[in-house]
Amino acid sequence: MQQNGQSRPDQPNPIESDMARPPDRLIALYPGSFDPMHRGHLDIARRAARIADELVVAVTVTSSKNLMFTTQERMGFWRAAIETEGLTNVRVASFEGLTVDFARGVGARAIVKGLRAVTDFEAEFQQALMNRKLAPEIETLMIVTALPHLFISSSLLKEVARLDGDLDGIVTPEVRLALHERLHPTK
Repeated sequence: MQQNGQSRPDQPNPIESDMARPPDRLIALYPGSFDPMHRGHLDIARRAARIADELVVAVTVTSSKNLMFTTQERMGFWRAAIETEGLTNVRVASFEGLTVDFARGVGARAIVKGLRAVTDFEAEFQQALMNRKLAPEIETLMIVTALPHLFISSSLLKEVARLDGDLDGIVTPEVRLALHERLHPTK
């Protein structure tokens, strides 16, 4: 028992005991379709990797979206970016089904989501609440996108690419080349 806010000498201080114990590894999951991944996605991954011991970028195999790139291509974009950035605690995997089921499977205790605008927040908030209901042991971490990337979305950059616009600073060189080859194969 404590007297005057002090631990008794014959009992360990619970705060000191917690500090002496090595912390559990934090594995975080960053899920998405990433069709294609862009510098905004990479910014979120880089920042999440600083928080987590290990970050798993989880590329969805199936999606309600009309995907331009295969799962293997989207994973390849990530692998190239991770290598270029030197993100040694980040790995890429693909998954189907519920995100929380995959998160449990890889031992993740957190799901990372990027936010650009109020509309992102509304959708991500609702999804986070559902995930909380399905897997209360897994937290959702929402990271606000850095200012230079606020305007970027995969659908918008695909439209710019279709119209042969400049994607410098928006996507990685691998993604830029793949978009060009996919959308303008004769050029």
